Amino acid sequence: MKQGLHPESYKFVVFKDMSNGHTFLGRSTASSKETIQWEDGNEYPVIKLEISNTSHPFYTGKNVLVDTAGRIDKFKKRYEKKK
Repeated sequence: MKQGLHPESYKFVVFKDMSNGHTFLGRSTASSKETIQWEDGNEYPVIKLEISNTSHPFYTGKNVLVDTAGRIDKFKKRYEKKK
């Protein structure tokens, strides 16, 4: 394996699923200016996610699509004109 390929600065961050509010602690090289207090009493940077395994239709078994950016509506509007 090549030396010096992977970053050395992994730190603990809290990931927050914005569609359902689920949070979990993990390690990442991503940085954030926002912090959140975790269950252990420490403050960690928070990384906001649009979707995670707790809200993704494949993992939940529900056939609901979460569209936070309105991409589905934009797609439908664009192709309605061609009908």
